[in-house]
Amino acid sequence: MAQASDAARTVIMTVDDDPGVSRAVARDLRRRYGESHRIVRAESGESALEALRELKLRGDLVAVILADYRMPQMNGIEFLEQALDVYPGARRVLLTAYADTNAAIDAINVVDLDHYLLKPWDPPEEKLYPVLDDLLEAWRCSDFRPVPSTKVVGHRWSARSSDVREFLARNQVPYRWYSADEPEGKRLLAAAEQDGQRLPLVITPDGTPLVEPEAPELAARVGLATTPAADFYDLVVIGGGPAGLGSAVYGASEGLRTVLVERSATGGQAGQSSRIENYLGFPDGVSGAQLTDRARRQAAKFGAEILSAREVTGLEVNGAARTVRFSDGSAVAAHSVILATGVSYRQLDAPGCTDLTGCGVYYGSALTEAASCQGQDVYIVGGANSAGQAAMYLSRGAKSVTLLVRGADLSASMSYYLIQQINEAPNISVRARTVVETAHGTDHLEQLTLRDVDTGESELVDAQWMFVFIGAAPLTDWLDDTVLRDEHGFILAGPDLTPDGRPPADWELDRPPYHLETNIPGVFVAGDARAESAKRVASAVGEGAMAVMLVHRYLEQS
Repeated sequence: MAQASDAARTVIMTVDDDPGVSRAVARDLRRRYGESHRIVRAESGESALEALRELKLRGDLVAVILADYRMPQMNGIEFLEQALDVYPGARRVLLTAYADTNAAIDAINVVDLDHYLLKPWDPPEEKLYPVLDDLLEAWRCSDFRPVPSTKVVGHRWSARSSDVREFLARNQVPYRWYSADEPEGKRLLAAAEQDGQRLPLVITPDGTPLVEPEAPELAARVGLATTPAADFYDLVVIGGGPAGLGSAVYGASEGLRTVLVERSATGGQAGQSSRIENYLGFPDGVSGAQLTDRARRQAAKFGAEILSAREVTGLEVNGAARTVRFSDGSAVAAHSVILATGVSYRQLDAPGCTDLTGCGVYYGSALTEAASCQGQDVYIVGGANSAGQAAMYLSRGAKSVTLLVRGADLSASMSYYLIQQINEAPNISVRARTVVETAHGTDHLEQLTLRDVDTGESELVDAQWMFVFIGAAPLTDWLDDTVLRDEHGFILAGPDLTPDGRPPADWELDRPPYHLETNIPGVFVAGDARAESAKRVASAVGEGAMAVMLVHRYLEQS
């Protein structure tokens, strides 16, 4: 990859797997734009995406991306679709042969393509430069300002440092990580007048140091919205997973004044998934982070407010209003509420796990830790899709990945396509009928004691990384007795409220509850928090959309 040395200049990227073509494009670009722009050249979609992520992390600007259509592994359209997630404001150009013009035209709708150029583009003065001049001018007139980078100084085996990194990453906040033991980390600690005893240290883009910040303070300081703009809305959505984001998109797009409240980061458990391959419309798969980011931007485009790091502690009925109370004592009210609180991973109750959480023991994918697993032996506890997706992702760099499954095999809870992929992966093994008995370590995980469920025999293994996916519990304790739930805490709605054909005892309307409506009129539930829900991303999104339709019906009759 060739780059100019001046990091302050805006980037034009060209991607082509043919080295001769790649050099020719870069040569023509440098001839015209080399003095005012950095020309970055890559010879595969994968390496180009890696370069884009590095540029994003540094806060650099990318104005135009040119990609060849016919590339192996990842063609130009597939690359530009993923590049859209990293630099949504960059102008996108597809280089194509005459025979592929139909594909280029289709790409205008798929990846919001700005232009396509036929090869060869000689002479560039007539066929290349005029197009690039127009695109660069359009980019300069758009809101292309970079998001300044946040700095995080911490320790590799610090649970709080891990939490902060995960919070920033899942909220799409660019940051740079510095170890407190390395020279740059020490320099930043000294500049903030800190001795490193209290970590992490977060330095905001404006230079403000935050020591061991809690999520609400961190969210507010890095530019995430935490306070509602109004006191009253048509719809409050509680929870930012697929169901909540689906509700926000459909609510806002259909004219409802909508606010979404999320206690940590949008995406929920799905947002932590390294790869979702059975979601409709993504034949090549999509990461949970990509899907979440697109949904979040889509909701914001339609005017939905998204509040981060706000914990909901209560729900009240005040006449026609439904009041949602926050942990800081403040509140927001609305005509209707959709409960999309989702579920959280159950904790592993083996001795040692609690003390080592965030220090080698992680719940969910914890993708910010994946890079540190390179060449390591990794253990994954669980046998459902989330565990399988994490195993496939981590196997790319780990020395070995071992799935620990309590059941006899994976077929009971994992999709067939994932089982096939795991069986074909040379460095993934499955240990059935095996549980974690103890986690050992001082300041980080060092060993695990594994027990065979059938024989009772135990084995001590070396381990520095364990990711846990052992089922989920609904996040509904805060509802107390206001909303009816089953014995496991999942919310009852619609037909589940009327098993004998009669509405709940406190139901005051002359109609039965709508399909996703709870025992409180105007309060609906969608996604994994609902009793007997499908626990799939697609069904959660669908329920979020359906709940909005029922909100409209409720509002029309209120």
